[in-house]
Amino acid sequence: MSHAVNAQEQKFGGIATPMGAATPDLDMRKVGEARSTLMNLRLGQASDSVGGQTVIDPKGYLTDLQSMLPSFGADIYDIKKARELLKSVRETNPNHPPAWIASARLEEVTGKLQSARNIIMEGSGICSKSEDIWLEATRLQPPELSRSVIAKAVQNVPYSVRIWVKAAELETEVKSKKKVYRKALEQIPNSVRLWKEAVEIEDPDDARILLARAVECCPSSTELWLALARLETYENAKKVVNKARENIPTDRQIWIAAAKLEETQGNAARVGVIIERSLQSLAATGVEINRDLWLKEAIESEKAGSVLTCQAIVRAIIPRGGLEEEDQKHTWIQDAESFESQSAFECARAVYAHALSIYPNSKKLWQKAAWLEKNHGTREAFETILEQAVAHRPRVEMLWLMLAKSKWMAGDIAGSRSILSNAFAANPNSEEIWLAAVKLESENSEDQRARLLLQKARSSAPTPRVMMKSAKLEWALNDLTRALDIVNEGLKSYLNDAKLWMMKGQLLEQMGQREPATAVYSEAQKKCPDSVVLPVLASRLEEKNQNITRARAILETARKRNPKKDELWLEAVRVELRAGQKEAAEKLMSMAVQEVPDSGLLYADWIFMQPRATRRRKSIDAANKCETDVHFLLAVALLFWTERRLAKVREWFARAIRLDADLGDTYAYWYKFEQLHGTEEEQREVMKKCVDAEPHHGEKWCAVSKDMRNYRRKTHEILPMVADSLDVPT
Repeated sequence: MSHAVNAQEQKFGGIATPMGAATPDLDMRKVGEARSTLMNLRLGQASDSVGGQTVIDPKGYLTDLQSMLPSFGADIYDIKKARELLKSVRETNPNHPPAWIASARLEEVTGKLQSARNIIMEGSGICSKSEDIWLEATRLQPPELSRSVIAKAVQNVPYSVRIWVKAAELETEVKSKKKVYRKALEQIPNSVRLWKEAVEIEDPDDARILLARAVECCPSSTELWLALARLETYENAKKVVNKARENIPTDRQIWIAAAKLEETQGNAARVGVIIERSLQSLAATGVEINRDLWLKEAIESEKAGSVLTCQAIVRAIIPRGGLEEEDQKHTWIQDAESFESQSAFECARAVYAHALSIYPNSKKLWQKAAWLEKNHGTREAFETILEQAVAHRPRVEMLWLMLAKSKWMAGDIAGSRSILSNAFAANPNSEEIWLAAVKLESENSEDQRARLLLQKARSSAPTPRVMMKSAKLEWALNDLTRALDIVNEGLKSYLNDAKLWMMKGQLLEQMGQREPATAVYSEAQKKCPDSVVLPVLASRLEEKNQNITRARAILETARKRNPKKDELWLEAVRVELRAGQKEAAEKLMSMAVQEVPDSGLLYADWIFMQPRATRRRKSIDAANKCETDVHFLLAVALLFWTERRLAKVREWFARAIRLDADLGDTYAYWYKFEQLHGTEEEQREVMKKCVDAEPHHGEKWCAVSKDMRNYRRKTHEILPMVADSLDVPT
């Protein structure tokens, strides 16, 4: 055994504990820890020996001492040392209450409760003016004796609020508690705590009488004044609040209470006047108008149901603060978003209302205000905001489209048409509005109206999107020849539009014309060399024609043009896997992740190409490269699914959605998971998330949603279809 003296032991006098007496079951490490801790409590730290006044915080002292007490039977020697040390403290400075309390607690934790009581009672006789020692003595006594101990405490320390409160707590009858508090208030009439405790056990009428006396004794207590005002009638409450303002002219809460009082009586005009007057009055008395504190008061007012008061505070406060004009709008938007994050939606509305009164032509403010109502308000409020918005900003297409969609979703087709008609008048030849009108008619099976609109759009605004939507409608109506004619018409003007080329190739494939489709894809890749989808479609067509070598060549050529496109690498790997060439696929994937090292899309497939035993390690490697990629997060969820760690699966699905709510594959896998392992309620929750997000991307999702047979299907119909098409991960 080493007998080296460490730095702490050198500081406090070396090794004081004889080691020869150690027993086999003694934990030497714990003994050393306890000894060094005890040595830190030197007598010179316990008291400065001047009139018994301690230089240590008594509460902290007791807490530290209690925390070092041994918690197991083997430390008998250390308990003895602690007992001797504390006895020395008591003898050296008997007027030091923490020493008596610590000694009693030592005996208590070692099971010697009677010794603890004897020590604390002895201490209470010596330190009879210490409220801490009396409270400890009361705690240690059995219930039948504690009341007599607290009675002695009251006699010795009649001005201790804590002792009087403890005395009341020990009484079992309300009548006796009231008696104790009345005696206490005779001794300490200016104690706010005693008045509050006394009022809480009274009925409303007696409480009002008691509070009237309380505010006379404690005129600077805002709590007591406001409590009295709440119990009074409206007229009397006004008088109470006015008296409170006279006694405490610097407290904003009294003014806010006055505003809330007027709001309860329906005096809406008075609310704003009172808040404005409060700011003027407080500023006149030298009180700093702290913007953040007042905005917090607005939140509290809203939570208390005082909507008018919270809005009045916001209107009065947000213009203050000396903001530069160019910073105002940005700061107000931040204020509104902060309110929204704290569920203070009325406060946020008040911010936007004020901001829009200053900046009525701000597109961003109108959008923010509209989204607030969409997410947290009613449809009527949402549409009202948008109607105001389009009146101020008629040239902002998105505002019109949001309003038209709201009408449509509510089943008001005529209203939606009317909105779009007004939008056309304000924005002639707008592509977005044309297409919105087409979608409205198409979704409601008004195919002829949709065709006419698209025909007009092609005449006045023949953009690539208009041409594509026109062809898509004909395709959905199974008029493939007409769809192909429209695509060819579009390609005459937009030869470099990849989507038109894709549609042409796919139409030819569906019509059974594979050779012309191959030629189209070949020409398209020359016209659109940066397109990723065109070589993929061309490669898949070659696979259908059993020409794997040609499929590989197309993808290799595309990768040389676009070496950083992970979709091309992934398709090349899948070609090899479909051909049964697993080694070639592994080699290609290794090259792919070297070329695009942060691609979650690649790692998501690579993880499941590994044997089950090594998938976890591969996922950890991937996490170091692409931990914020949604495809990687989805892959991890599926990995946990294979391990049947169901809680983890849900956690990672939720992470993926938080990162990218537009990836439909995540919802589909999650929905299938809940179908197999969840409840109907959990399935409905996933469905709701999906419907709210309206996803548009994802390999599995788009395979179903963009199938022309599902042209008019809604999100809630597509989700189960995609889920049914998925395989359970293995």
